[in-house]
Amino acid sequence: MQDRAIIDSWFPADLFAPAHWEERYTPRELPPGARVTRFAPSPTGSMHLGGLYVATLARDLARRSGGVYLVRIEDTDKDREVAGAAQEFARTFRYFGLEPDEGEQEGRWGPYRQSDRADIYLSYVRELIREQRAYPCFCSPERLEDNAGEQRRSRSPLGYYGKWARCRSLSVREAGQRIAAGEPYTVRLRCPAGLPGRVRFRDLVRGALTMLDNGNDVVVLKSADAEGRRLPTYHLAHVVDDHLMRVNLVVRGEEWISSLPLHHQLHRALGFRTPEYAHVAPLMKLDGSSRRKLSKRKDPESAAGFYEAAGYPAAAVGHYLRGLANSRVAGLPTGPALAEPLRLAEMGAAGPMVDLLKLRSLSREYIASLEPEEALAQLGDWAAGYAPELLAVLRKHPDLALAAFEMARRGNGTPRKDLACWQEFTAAYGFCFPELHEMVDRPDDGRFGGLPGPAVSALAADLTASYRHTGPAQDWFAVLRAVAERHGFAPDVRAHRADPGAYRGSIRDVANVVRVCLTGSRRSPDLFQVAQSLGEEEVLRRLRPLATGAPAGRC
Repeated sequence: MQDRAIIDSWFPADLFAPAHWEERYTPRELPPGARVTRFAPSPTGSMHLGGLYVATLARDLARRSGGVYLVRIEDTDKDREVAGAAQEFARTFRYFGLEPDEGEQEGRWGPYRQSDRADIYLSYVRELIREQRAYPCFCSPERLEDNAGEQRRSRSPLGYYGKWARCRSLSVREAGQRIAAGEPYTVRLRCPAGLPGRVRFRDLVRGALTMLDNGNDVVVLKSADAEGRRLPTYHLAHVVDDHLMRVNLVVRGEEWISSLPLHHQLHRALGFRTPEYAHVAPLMKLDGSSRRKLSKRKDPESAAGFYEAAGYPAAAVGHYLRGLANSRVAGLPTGPALAEPLRLAEMGAAGPMVDLLKLRSLSREYIASLEPEEALAQLGDWAAGYAPELLAVLRKHPDLALAAFEMARRGNGTPRKDLACWQEFTAAYGFCFPELHEMVDRPDDGRFGGLPGPAVSALAADLTASYRHTGPAQDWFAVLRAVAERHGFAPDVRAHRADPGAYRGSIRDVANVVRVCLTGSRRSPDLFQVAQSLGEEEVLRRLRPLATGAPAGRC
């Protein structure tokens, strides 16, 4: 009883007992087989593509089962926390359509930020100490480094155990005296005595696993920080949170497999039911002839923000990530791919290869499948965050903006597939807008295919004088054909084959002059569609700079 009073003096007097939290966070009322999953990023940096991959899996498994998907911010590592990272996570979730059912904004099993749950963890740490399953440790960093040096020299496993667990045998009274004297301390889990045996687990991705049990007295509560807060380590915090939030399936990266024995040990020590685990292989990249993990340091495409900033549609990225998880999904159109359930049993132990070219192909197919109005809406949403100048132009010229996507249907309605992300819109369709189009005013511009400058100027002058804007398309092209004939151009390239010496160009060369003037490129959507969308006044405005000073007569 005296020991308990000493232990309780180490904690706030008004600290609740675990029973209080068990009553507050009651089991969820869900249908049989429902999964409660979580994605728990740490705000120590930007979101990785692998994070989106795990979140996609966790969300789908919960939603398909009639369960709950939640997002919890694991911010107990204050020394490494990056300001604004948690806010960036929320924006990323919105962009990629991975908003949780519960998170910082709502949900009665919160708060969903670990730094706001400090008292909850203290309740369980106090209980562990009361039951002699944990104890205070006063070893300084220097003492721990000395231990590690001895272990290396003796070729012993690194850790806090055996003769190196110097504080394990301290009495409660002695520990209390040192704490009362202001000596800093951590709290360590008291792992079972004796040599660790082998334990078996079942992983929902990898099947049966046999591992060495944890034999190390790990830290579960850190020493007080500069603000006097006592925060837990990840190991304790996620076990308590998963229990109280009633998470029954943990989907996480395979780097946590080595911690599985410890986490099971913690569940047993706290009297919790252990959730099921699914450890997912990391995303990989081909580097020369070898495979390696997708790296935050080396690979810009490893960051979720890379895809957001470039404007890859969320649906296309979601389709791609789902295909990495279950290969049967990869070959489906985007709509069916997003509707198809994901299955852990179909995931491999080897990490899937990230192929940006494959994503771009899927994204082109997806954008080409959108109706013009939907494509314009998605472009506008992206531009609002990443291209304000483009957004202003789209709002100023809504008809031209819609016409750009109607052009993308080609003249016959077959979609063009020239956009893999919204960032590419300006290069492909910026010519539609006077503010984004760069006038072509040099007759010797290489885009004219080698036609002499005087010939280009003469053609532009004739086109400006004889231009007829009205359709149908065959009548409009007849004007270009007449200009070609007046300047001695052959009807088509077959004339070149008949008499190479007499060949001076074809109707295609004349059309190319118009195309370059109107679009700035030798390749474009249907030229008649382009001209009709721009309007007669704008077509003539773009031809006139080349017509100035054109020589009289034919080329």
